[in-house]
Amino acid sequence: MSSTSNIHNDFIGQLDTILDTVTGLAYCCDSEEFYKEMLLTYLDNQKYDSIEDAYEKEDWENYRVFVHALKSTSLSIGATSVSDQAKSLEMAAKENNIGFIREHHGSTMENYRKLLFHLQKILWEPVTEVQTVQERTETLPQILVVDDDSMNLRIAEKMLNGQFQVESVDSGEKALDFLKDRHPDLILLDLHMPGMDGFEVMKKIQADDSCRDIPVIFLTADDGRTTEVKCFKEGALDFITKPFVADIMIQRVSRILQLDRLQKNLQEEVEKQTWKAEERRRKVERMSLQIMRTLAGTIDAKDKYTNGHSTRVAEYAREIAKRVGKSEKEQEDIYYMGLLHDIGKIGIPDEIINKTSKLTDEEYEIIKTHPVIGSDILKNISELPNIGIGARWHHERYDGRGYPDKLKGEEIPEVARIIGVADAYDAMTSKRSYRDVLPQEVARDEIEKGKGSQFDPYFADVMLAIIDDDTEYRMHEM
Repeated sequence: MSSTSNIHNDFIGQLDTILDTVTGLAYCCDSEEFYKEMLLTYLDNQKYDSIEDAYEKEDWENYRVFVHALKSTSLSIGATSVSDQAKSLEMAAKENNIGFIREHHGSTMENYRKLLFHLQKILWEPVTEVQTVQERTETLPQILVVDDDSMNLRIAEKMLNGQFQVESVDSGEKALDFLKDRHPDLILLDLHMPGMDGFEVMKKIQADDSCRDIPVIFLTADDGRTTEVKCFKEGALDFITKPFVADIMIQRVSRILQLDRLQKNLQEEVEKQTWKAEERRRKVERMSLQIMRTLAGTIDAKDKYTNGHSTRVAEYAREIAKRVGKSEKEQEDIYYMGLLHDIGKIGIPDEIINKTSKLTDEEYEIIKTHPVIGSDILKNISELPNIGIGARWHHERYDGRGYPDKLKGEEIPEVARIIGVADAYDAMTSKRSYRDVLPQEVARDEIEKGKGSQFDPYFADVMLAIIDDDTEYRMHEM
């Protein structure tokens, strides 16, 4: 890496994991400030939707133009792998080699999507070393820490200061007084406090229209899983155990802030665009889809054993809907629901999600809270009022033995029955820590066995027909 006074090592260090920063900086005169501007411009002018649209329409001339642009812009920021892949697609389009395009388009776009996701994550995180104290106060997210123990307050402030603007109070009553005039970006709330405990404070926050959307992370020294389950049921998005570990606290706070920002951006963007004329409609839909894909990518990134799970479930569910005669709008809606069906896993601890051994009963109960967490996250997207149906009920069973609400048969919303069988199929045809992708016939047999017990027999038969049509077994994690 070039040595220059403009380079901020931590920022470049993060980029080194996904980019050839030597190449990128060389295109930016070795100026980190210029490099960052180029990266932001790359995100603002992404070609993902345009390339996908041209591919779906088989508009190969425009496809060539768009992948050509992707090739050059990617190289200019040091994304050499994406640039090389785009170059190959460009040459194939020039030579009308459609077979090559169909074979390599998916992997190229997946790498491009991952690049966009990681760049967003890095560029949205504050680079505090190059900010003045005044800028830091004005721009950093504000965290309210509520804990009756002064030592815990000091430790939390020490860990969080520098990356966040921290305010602290030592009681639930003082927290509510604070919230009368100011609305922080996130609240760290102790469960056990004299007077008003954390659960009581949470209820009052949720009852206040001006505060109910502030994300809350509970602070607890409890070892029992019962308390952790109750935290999520009461509306918390995560919990942090005491004694605090700096890396865990910062990681979880950053993750919840990122999710909250994505959710609010989606809501604001949809509200902003709905009044515009019909010619704007497709652009809004593409923008919404991109944000949803980013949300889905955020969840899939939590689990090192999932790779594109949410996208595949969405695609399988859309195909089922198509085969049973649903309209294009209904197919589109179920695709969105499939993309976000696992959004609630943002509230499940990483150590449980990535555990390689068998889950304990208590851990399994934690996992089972993710449908409720997901529906609670999505219920505030007023422009897409049914978006949370798949998230809440995709683990219900046709025989009534599922969760979280033990619905039975047609009590389960139709879209959730569709997503449920699609989700089960992808779980069997994806890699896990303890096994590889299952053979197609094994997955098919399990769907057959589950008809009428786990799955709606009608939608299970449709899924079986889709499997039978996949004679080359392409429908699995690559």
